[in-house]
Amino acid sequence: MTTAGSAVALGGGHGLHATLSALRLLGARGRVDEAVTAVVTVADDGGSSGRLRRELGLLPPGDLRMALAALAADDAGGRRWQAVVQHRFGGSGALAGHAVGNLILAGLMDVLGDPVAALDELAALLGLRGRVLPMSCEPLDIEAEVTGLGATGDAPHRIRGQVAVASTPGRVERVWLRPELPKACPEALAAVQDADVLLLGPGSWFTSVLPHLLVPELRDALITSRARRIVVLNLAPEPGETAGFSPEQHLAVLAQHAPELRVDAVLADVAAVPVPERLHRTADPMLTPGGRVHLAPVAAADPAAPRHDPTALADALGTVLAELDARNGAGGPTGPAGTFAGFETRTGSQAIDASGAPDAAETRRPKPWR
Repeated sequence: MTTAGSAVALGGGHGLHATLSALRLLGARGRVDEAVTAVVTVADDGGSSGRLRRELGLLPPGDLRMALAALAADDAGGRRWQAVVQHRFGGSGALAGHAVGNLILAGLMDVLGDPVAALDELAALLGLRGRVLPMSCEPLDIEAEVTGLGATGDAPHRIRGQVAVASTPGRVERVWLRPELPKACPEALAAVQDADVLLLGPGSWFTSVLPHLLVPELRDALITSRARRIVVLNLAPEPGETAGFSPEQHLAVLAQHAPELRVDAVLADVAAVPVPERLHRTADPMLTPGGRVHLAPVAAADPAAPRHDPTALADALGTVLAELDARNGAGGPTGPAGTFAGFETRTGSQAIDASGAPDAAETRRPKPWR
């Protein structure tokens, strides 16, 4: 079997954890390099991360810690340290709510003065074969334009902060970062440029996924990369920032924030897409020639909250990569659209709307889809 080479996943929080867990399984199968790289957003301002960021002026460590835990070695030492870094103190004292890994990372960053060196040190303790890197080496803030707040109806408001954006009762129209033109982490930029596979999503769409497209150097690297680029959609809209969003609305706002980005595949859970034709139509302008929308069962069974099942996600990504390998080897897409190894697929050239333009009324109208 042809391996897909080096894999880089971009995101944050629980969504990135699921992607990294799936990539680890693919690495064990020889489908991608086992040395997986995570590029993590650094705009969190809530909880333990927010407290450490405000007190010490450091990168918020929470999402970085979760990515490290997802890639920890699957041996006794790796599992032990994974449990330690994920442990969160209880009680009501000064340490209440802090995760041990957050404190370790904060200490390493404070002592070493270099967040990448700090991450590499903790990665070695956890037995990582890959790397966890911040998308920027400076803490960033997210700002958003939101409508539907207060008595002014649809008049836009500006709100600031990851927590405020994630929990807004209004409708998020667009987001940007402060500082406005942040520098990318050089190591993260190099990883994206050298990758054979790039995965974007799932995760909190406006606060974990889209921020990577708002760092100019990182966005340009994603756009110009020769890697296979795959977008993994969320299982359900999140209360707050994407309340009522359909799958196609997630893609529409991604295209709005990075209109030049083209991807080779869009992967979504088959049960989470009630009207596949709309998703195909919205995805079509974003797809490379021969690119496909893939619908596969990737959700965990009866979860307390919607989450991806790592094994199912690995199976789906493996099938997507195999198809992309075959397409690239043959110089074009292989086989007709339809059912493929448990997938419903359609190439970009077969979208219903020949213009490729999504119906504005459908992509803008918030509808629950789960």
